[in-house]
Amino acid sequence: MLAYESAGSGEPLLLIHGIGHRRQAWHPVVDRLAEHHEVFLVDLPGHGESPAHVTDGRSPRQALIEPLEEFMAAAGLERPHVVGNSLGALISLELSKHGLARSVTAISPAGFWRNDVEFAYVRALFASVIATSSVLRPVAPWLMRHPVGRTLGLSWLTARPTAIPAEVAYDDLCNMLDSKQAVRDIIRCGYLFDGAVPADVPITIAWGSKDRVLRPYQAGQARVRLPGARHVELPGCGHVPMADDPDLIADTILATTHDMTSTDLTATDLRRTA
Repeated sequence: MLAYESAGSGEPLLLIHGIGHRRQAWHPVVDRLAEHHEVFLVDLPGHGESPAHVTDGRSPRQALIEPLEEFMAAAGLERPHVVGNSLGALISLELSKHGLARSVTAISPAGFWRNDVEFAYVRALFASVIATSSVLRPVAPWLMRHPVGRTLGLSWLTARPTAIPAEVAYDDLCNMLDSKQAVRDIIRCGYLFDGAVPADVPITIAWGSKDRVLRPYQAGQARVRLPGARHVELPGCGHVPMADDPDLIADTILATTHDMTSTDLTATDLRRTA
């Protein structure tokens, strides 16, 4: 079974991290969310404390979705609200297609690049980060203690690297390296999201204006493929924005779980109405 933790009470809310990350990525927003929901944070296969990512002849989609479906069944999660970041956001949208999500908040979702050239940039970025992190791992504890080190090491992921505590930054780096085989396997089989989602599932697509992994122009592709979703810009936020602006991210999620009616929202709207 996938590793997880939970907090709070209320309608269940499942949080799914991105590729190369771990469930602790959500810690900056958990307390706010737990005031309204029973929150479940899960480690994807091959990440964090979960078992290895194994395809066993399954398609890339099946290898990602089936472990989550099994986890949800074992944990008794029947149509929870689902929130994901990056790869986790793509998985969240896939779960909605299977009738397993009450609502979806997809933060910088994967699967909305326009062509293979754009996806090649993502592959190259992760390959470069893993190679560089492998070299720096022996000095990483010292490097991550300093704001300049965290800025150099994490600015590709977050707009506010110094907001991440040193010990968390170091553990994140180690997790990236420990999960590198899963990262390579998953990213080798990246695919486009086809946009087919149930009409009765509230969906929010949120994109950081400073996303350096899945560039913000991909939000335009998301608007084309998911015209019925709410589309939100996250000003000043990077690819993994939970530590960049915890209140804004929590407000974005809670606006979705409370099913707001507007399809185009600004950050100001979210802060006023969540």
